[in-house]
Amino acid sequence: MSVFAWRMFTWMFTRLPRPGTVLINFYQIGVLSLPVVALTGTFIGMVLANQSYRQFQAIGLESHLGVIINTSLVRELGPVLAATMLAGRVGSAMAAVLGTMRVTEQIDALTAMGADPIHYLVVPRFLACILLIPALTIMADFMGIVGGYFYSVIIWDIDHAAYLNHSREGVVGFDLFGGIFKSFFFGAIIALVSCYQGFNCEPGAEGVGKAATSSFVLSFVLILAIDLLLNILLDQVYVALYPSGGGSLI
Repeated sequence: MSVFAWRMFTWMFTRLPRPGTVLINFYQIGVLSLPVVALTGTFIGMVLANQSYRQFQAIGLESHLGVIINTSLVRELGPVLAATMLAGRVGSAMAAVLGTMRVTEQIDALTAMGADPIHYLVVPRFLACILLIPALTIMADFMGIVGGYFYSVIIWDIDHAAYLNHSREGVVGFDLFGGIFKSFFFGAIIALVSCYQGFNCEPGAEGVGKAATSSFVLSFVLILAIDLLLNILLDQVYVALYPSGGGSLI
């Protein structure tokens, strides 16, 4: 996989693919993923509001419910949720498509015609993943915050002015930056793992199915592992930059 990634980065920094090839992948990976990411983010925000309300009500801090909802979404659930949806919807599909091309010898045909299959097939998908997953992360954050707000205000009858004021106090600019920063790594993992699994799938329909399944499982495990490492790193950076707890959005 390291050799595969090296060949891909070599092509990406020496000759970019044609705009038409990249735009098709942008549409398939980014635009078509927006509805499922937005819908899932909305329900995650509602679930957080429903699960956290009783605990906050017991200590008389139900108006602070927005702090835990918005902070959880922006820091962790938004990026990880968007990456998981991308790995399930896009990563598996990429592995299946490339695996089918490998089984039917279309990748070998590209090589025979003088075209490098990594430059033609992998680089556009990698660029689409790393460039559009931040937008999907922001969408998941936004819809989760909106879903949590409406559930808290309409279902639990929390005062909306107090909810909004406390929500603004809880989320700082560094939290939003950290979530978007992590999403670039998640997108790179999804693209590399999925394309590698597709390029190296076993022959036959069963091999294609295994490649699609393995791409999602391995991507998800690596996303969680990288998320832990990046959290440790970002916490250290935050303490170094804002020793007094700054980093406000204002």
